[in-house]
Amino acid sequence: QVQLVESGGGLVQAGGSLRLSCAASGRIFMINAMGWYRQAPGKQRELVAIAISGGNINYADSVKGRFTISRDSAKNTVYLQMNSLKPEDTAVYYCNFHDYRYREDYWGQGTQVTVSS
Repeated sequence: QVQLVESGGGLVQAGGSLRLSCAASGRIFMINAMGWYRQAPGKQRELVAIAISGGNINYADSVKGRFTISRDSAKNTVYLQMNSLKPEDTAVYYCNFHDYRYREDYWGQGTQVTVSS
């Protein structure tokens, strides 16, 4: 089992910045991926950014150039720096941990990000 604890989020004006953090604990093997998804009201959950152990990183097209994902492997923590926020970034953001060995996904509790225009 893996436990995820998220922090960050909140209310910000358009053009502002926020930083999300997610710390993982428990059964963590070397080969894994940590990332962020978001879900806006009435919409499906979508990938925002993901960082795979070994260095591969992927972003949704809608956040490229504005969001940056990073990992601190020693702390099993992933961060999402969100700059130039737009109202359409408003959503509940969920941290995800994918265990490639056991092919399991774990989710954080979600944190609300609201961007006012």
